[in-house]
Amino acid sequence: MTQTLTKSEATSARIIAAAKRLFVASNYADVTTDMIAKAADVTKGGLYHHFPSKERLYVSMMLDDLERKRLLFERSTTSRGSCRDRLVQLTRDFLELPHEERELTRLVRRDINAFSGRERDRLVRAYQRALPEQVETIISQGIRNGELAPGDARILSWSFVALVEVVIGDYADHVYGSAQARLGHVVDLFFDGAAALPTGGTQ
Repeated sequence: MTQTLTKSEATSARIIAAAKRLFVASNYADVTTDMIAKAADVTKGGLYHHFPSKERLYVSMMLDDLERKRLLFERSTTSRGSCRDRLVQLTRDFLELPHEERELTRLVRRDINAFSGRERDRLVRAYQRALPEQVETIISQGIRNGELAPGDARILSWSFVALVEVVIGDYADHVYGSAQARLGHVVDLFFDGAAALPTGGTQ
């Protein structure tokens, strides 16, 4: 059943949608509350009624997005199958997200120096729980099961995440195009190395 939003909830959702577009397109420091209010078609007072500051809006937006991604990727972490199968599933789920949703994931690392203290810690922790820790869990199990050579699962997880981040850039879009082609590159490179012939991530 479709849930009907209240007027306040609809306005808040409109503000968040506008903020996502602006923050993806520009650095945190370059986006102003005036820009967000105009893009959301609300007054500045209306914006502050829902979000008392740009920082609060950004943090709320990112925590909500990262929690949704954590739940999405957790399906792969808790599913059956080999380490390779589950990393393929997690990566496919990520690459098939709309462009803006993929780009939001990179904002924490891009903008983190704009924050300090508790808010910085909350953003970093939410990002870690959403993606690297999910990958680390799968890789740790792969090492224990003999599917991967012994190694530091945390470093390997960050290496895997870095490979994925490379293939969501504009140049990779030009080279690979489809999510399946990008997925194959990441999985083949991680499991087989650059010297192996590509398998499209299936071997």
